[in-house]
Amino acid sequence: MADLTPILIYDNRFNANEWFVLSGLCVGIFFTYVLPRRFTTRLSILYFMLGVSFGTAFDLTLGTIPVSYYDIGDASNYQLFDIISLFMYGPFSYLFFYLYDLLKVQVKFSPIYILVWSFVALVLELVGVLVGEFHYQHGYGWQISLLIYLTVLSLWVLFHYLMKSAESPSRSRASGSNR
Repeated sequence: MADLTPILIYDNRFNANEWFVLSGLCVGIFFTYVLPRRFTTRLSILYFMLGVSFGTAFDLTLGTIPVSYYDIGDASNYQLFDIISLFMYGPFSYLFFYLYDLLKVQVKFSPIYILVWSFVALVLELVGVLVGEFHYQHGYGWQISLLIYLTVLSLWVLFHYLMKSAESPSRSRASGSNR
């Protein structure tokens, strides 16, 4: 059976939404590389790719048929910049983990940290809506995104503690300390 869903075209020029993707990606990667090293290379890649993976999973789940709750970029079908935009989530996740570790956020303050970063994500998303990178439809709104951010970032904090506990025996041996 053929897919009869029409492709919506929002834009056909290189303009604000593409610049949003390129600038967000470049600024994010810049900070990812210039910040002092905090994690092993393996863990840094994992933290970066966690953002790309979660972003891809949600964009492909919520942004595709049978009910596409939002479109990304210039059209309702996937294009090159839509794929590039998925990598914007990588620097976001890396910086989330980096600052969480740098600030040594205590577990009891994790909800505040998660809330702040959820609002940062939401503001970035709303800028994306304003420049035409995201197009809400079928009743989707920023409130749903906020719930998703709160859930995902909570899972990331849990993941961070799992990684720290898995890594701590090797850190103790390498540094000679008994933490």
